Amino acid sequence: MKVIPVIISGGAGSRLWPASRQSHPKPFLKVADGYSLIQQTVLRAASIEGVVELVAVTSGDHLFLTKDEFDELDSVVLPRTFLLEPEARDTAAAVAAAAIHARATQGPDAILCVFPADHLISNLPAFLDVMGLAMEHAKLGRIATLGITPTRPDTAFGYIEADGENVVRFVEKPDLDTAKAYVASQRFFWNAGIFCFSAQTMLDEMVLHCPEVLQAVADSYENGRASQCQGFAKIELAPEHFGSAPRISLDHAVMEKTNRLAVIPCDMDWNDIGSWNAMADLIAPDESGNRIRGDVHMVDTTGTYVSSDKRVIGTVGVSDLVIVDSPDALLVTSRDRVQDVKKLFEGLKASGHEAHLVHSTVHRPWGTYTVLEEGERFKIKRIEVKPGRQLSLQMHYHRSEHWVVVSGSAKIVNGEQELFLGTNESTYIPCGHKHRLENPGRIDLVIIEVQSGDYLAEDDIVRFDDEYGRT
Repeated sequence: MKVIPVIISGGAGSRLWPASRQSHPKPFLKVADGYSLIQQTVLRAASIEGVVELVAVTSGDHLFLTKDEFDELDSVVLPRTFLLEPEARDTAAAVAAAAIHARATQGPDAILCVFPADHLISNLPAFLDVMGLAMEHAKLGRIATLGITPTRPDTAFGYIEADGENVVRFVEKPDLDTAKAYVASQRFFWNAGIFCFSAQTMLDEMVLHCPEVLQAVADSYENGRASQCQGFAKIELAPEHFGSAPRISLDHAVMEKTNRLAVIPCDMDWNDIGSWNAMADLIAPDESGNRIRGDVHMVDTTGTYVSSDKRVIGTVGVSDLVIVDSPDALLVTSRDRVQDVKKLFEGLKASGHEAHLVHSTVHRPWGTYTVLEEGERFKIKRIEVKPGRQLSLQMHYHRSEHWVVVSGSAKIVNGEQELFLGTNESTYIPCGHKHRLENPGRIDLVIIEVQSGDYLAEDDIVRFDDEYGRT
């Protein structure tokens, strides 16, 4: 039996702003053990018996960020394929792409196990037992879905009503009174969005229930660009076809219509980390019901969650709040309104405020940069380049740059010159000069960049050569 875990990594995680941003969303958030949510998902998936390949469905913008998360897991040495969506079309299209790929590469009987990239499951033995049952269903031509036994009435989750293993219906997020009735009936389970099926079974059901999605994605896969890179494969789905796929979830497109569905009730310490309350629950409370992360000091404070990356946070005489501090944004909300953080995120996005999109530290395929300070006609950045990585050969029309090496070694193209600089050495790059920064060493290269000019936005860049395909 060939098993292919499929990790769906999309969305902005808007309810976890300011930690989650559109360019660095929820799956990449680190949790208490130091692993990100997507790394936790990869480790669980790789533990399933019979796995022959890991597949991640994500966007091209997140390819190298996702790849780096995989690369940090030295214990996972399985082949990896990244299916790159040119735009988000919801989970039906993502699963269709994975099923088409699995059938083409591993055969129609390959078993796909579909996982969201941003959930936590603490009980690994229970998870593996449940996945074993799910795969038995998949081998018999059924589609298995995991139903999480609810521990409380919760309005943040969708529900599955079941009669034994048979699914009666899927229900959208209910109000509180309805959720209480669901839990009391013992017929309802939280919908975890975890599925198991053979490639051919899913494709057959899509022919019946969402042929428009399947055809658009099949055309996109057939006309996409496939390439083998160092340590992984990537398939860029063709945008002219993929964009015509209806935007619909797998639940609506297939699960609510198929007669092949089986639900497997389970209790495996599942948490979808869907809000700041869920994130707070990962931390043990003190005697006043407070949960803290970072340098936090409290006086007469109860039932409050505070998270700080750097600054000292002090609270006096408050209760039942969520306070999340990041280098460039601060969130304060009552605990009973955490679901409405999404509205705040959407407002920032609608206004064009870049706080919805990026952090002050921005991740790039080669490393990161952090804006330290900016003002009229100047910007100061801290740039960190990973060993063996390089920026594109590029030029700016409106700014000059001064680079000072803080640590590591730098190989630099500056106009017609090629330079090797060490700690405390520098170079000046005039406006209009072609230039490139590379780390030829074995440790991270850190430089301070001082920009000056009339226009300092990130879109003032012309790339002449780029190993990440951005030319």
